[in-house]
Order: sequence, then C-alpha cells, then structure tokens
Amino acid sequence: MRRVLVVGLARSGEAAAAALAERGVEVVAADRRLGNDGDLWLLDGVDVVVKSPGVPGEAPLPAAARERDIPVWSEVELGAHLLPNPLVGVTGTNGKTTTAELLGAIFRAAGRPVEVAGNVGRALTSLRPAPDTWLVCELSSFQLEDVHELRPRVAVLLNLEPDHLDRHRTFAAYRAAKLRIFENQGPEDTAVVPRGFGEIPGAARRFEFGAGDELPAEPLLPGPHNRENAAAATTAARAAGIDDAAVAAALRSFPGVAHRLELVAERVGVRYVNDSKATNSAAARRALASYEAPLHLILGGSLKGERFDELAEAVVAANVRTAYLIGEAAEPLAAALGSAGVPFRQCGTLERAVEEAARAAEPGAVVLLSPACASYDQFRDFEHRGEEFRRLVENLGG
Repeated sequence: MRRVLVVGLARSGEAAAAALAERGVEVVAADRRLGNDGDLWLLDGVDVVVKSPGVPGEAPLPAAARERDIPVWSEVELGAHLLPNPLVGVTGTNGKTTTAELLGAIFRAAGRPVEVAGNVGRALTSLRPAPDTWLVCELSSFQLEDVHELRPRVAVLLNLEPDHLDRHRTFAAYRAAKLRIFENQGPEDTAVVPRGFGEIPGAARRFEFGAGDELPAEPLLPGPHNRENAAAATTAARAAGIDDAAVAAALRSFPGVAHRLELVAERVGVRYVNDSKATNSAAARRALASYEAPLHLILGGSLKGERFDELAEAVVAANVRTAYLIGEAAEPLAAALGSAGVPFRQCGTLERAVEEAARAAEPGAVVLLSPACASYDQFRDFEHRGEEFRRLVENLGG
C-alpha cells in the first residue's frame, strides 16, 4: 500500500490513519459527511479505502471505489493486515462487549498477555502489542461487512437476533455480515457457536455452548444471558489453551461492564439498574429474564426497523408493574404494549420517566432502564444515555 483513503474520522478512522502513517503510507482522510460527486477526486491514486463502521457501504466514496475496483476494507481488516498476533474475534447481536472483556479477564488470570479492542472499546489499529500478546476483538456487523482476510484463531458467535435493520435492510443481510467472522478460518482454527446453530462458513473446528453448560465456576454476573456469555467465553478460552482454574478465577471476580445491567444506586430499598446498552428488543428481553423483583421498566429511543410484538410478550411474562416510554419509539411501543395489556405511561423524556418510576416504585422493586432501542433521538450514544440515567438517579430527592 502506498496511498490509502480513510473514510470516517471517528475513533477507528483516526486510529487507522495513524497506524498507516507510522508505516510510511500516504493517507488521505475524508470526513464521513463528504461524499458527493465533487469529492470523488479523493480516490485518485488510492490503493485501498478504509471505511469506518459508521459509514454505510452505499455511501458515495466506498461505492465509487468498488466501481473502480479499489478494495474497501473495514478498520479491523486493516488491523488484520498490520498485526500478526493471534486473535479471538467475538460477534453476535448481544453480549459482545461483556464476553470480550470477560475473555480479557480470563487471559489475565492465566498470566497471558492480552489486549481487548474492537467495536465500542479501543480501535484494533490503535494497538501496538508485543508479538506474544493475544488480541480479543469485539466485532460488529458493520465492521464485518468489509473483511476479506481477517482470520481469527478463535471466532465466537454469541447469538443472532434481528438488529440494525435500518442499515442492513433484511435479517438475511445482517446474518451474512455476522457470519463473515468464520469465512477465512482453517482446520487449525476454532469456531464457537450456540448449541444447535445452523451451518457456518469456513473450515474451522466447531465447538458449541449453551447457558446450561457445566462451568468451572458460576459467574458473578446475574441473568441467564450472562451465564450463556460465560459459557461462550469458557469454550473460547479452552480453545486458546487456558486452563479451567484461570477461567474459574475470572468468572468469580469479573464485575461486568458499564451500561449492562449495571446497578447504579439503591435508594429506600429500590434498586436502579442501567442497561442502556440494550439497544434492541432481544437485549431488553434478556434483561427482563434476569429479575424476579417487581420491575418499573423504562423503554424507548430511536427506531431501528424492529417490531415490538415479542418484547411485549416478554414484558407480560415478566414482573413488570409499569412501563415508562420515551423518545421516538414511544408510539409503536405503546401500540404493542397496549395490545398486550401492559400498563404504560407516555413520558417523552428520560428525566420524566425516572421521576415517575421512582415515585411509583416500592421497596424491593427495580427501576430498570433497558430501552430496546438506539439512543440517537435524544442522546449522543447509549453511553450518554446511561450516564444521564445515573445522574438523574443520583439527583433523586434533591
């Protein structure tokens, strides 16, 4: 590579540009807002386009690059070319960050050098690891769309539920993007998939996991979905040659990740739980299954092309006293919950939802922010939403 166009200048784009410049590659950088016909000159003399995950494949610059037979890579594909280290890739609809960070804790418990990177953490190309360091990389469907030679030593698929249909359009396209994690694996590699999952591409050895697996220790994290994450991490760690003693030590001590069933406060016997990362209905359903206590559930945000019928059924099955609806998804959520006979209140904003839920919740109850929606209608991202929830809870009563 002599000249590379990096499209999208957020965290991964900046990391990719820096890694290329360090290696003497000429970098042309384009903000994702660029891309009309007047910007296509940026492709002149370019060997590769590196596209940030937030840039759709049909955006003008990557689309024009493909028409000119210029390869389009994701930032993690660039990382695969630049970093020869052994890689554990983790993908799925839900649980990716928790599982990737848990795997990092397992490697550290075993005394093995490891770096954790990917979708919501550090960009893969920002790492400068020693040769014997393992890399654990969380991989989103947006990142996997444009991989070509990425080959994880161990590839993990946690689950597959409809998500990001506003971008992928169909579940089939979303599923195909996720399964690309296995495409380049050979017989000496390992594929870790849910028990009973269908065919996958590639030629890796296949190992299956499930929430009912016998584990070296019970995980500290609550909920059947986290036991499933722990089973996947255990299977992957064993494939990387880590013994069960190290796995057990990590399972017993790993506290979880912010914005994922995070207990932010307990006030007058009421627990306040931040699950802002539940940006789809499947994640919210898993959160509902984690509690037997009475729930005051805060739902809503920006729409992603999902229906809420299954979520409404899960709310009926859970111990939900009232749902508090916010954001642009409030109306379709109200329709689904109303048809299922679920009590709800239209709150509009997170601030009002927290106030009303706190007023109604009695000792022993849980106020759960598990929105089942993205956050971009009212917040920068799910972290911003979760931090605002924490702030509102801290300010209750004063």
